[in-house]
Amino acid sequence: MQSNEAHREKDRFELYLDEMIVKLQACQKEKNMTSCSNCSLYLECELRDEYVKAVYNSMSKGDTGGFEF
Repeated sequence: MQSNEAHREKDRFELYLDEMIVKLQACQKEKNMTSCSNCSLYLECELRDEYVKAVYNSMSKGDTGGFEF
């Protein structure tokens, strides 16, 4: 028997996160890196900033305010 999680469709936040993961991994591959933390643009990177926002939004489902892990 499969869990309900396997049958649940992804929402727009999860789909956007999937898209951002692909973009981030492509950038890392292009720069021959396995992590953003090794990049000289780590703190100024717009792509990484968008990825972090996508992660947050996928967990909070777009709600603002107090988010708890």
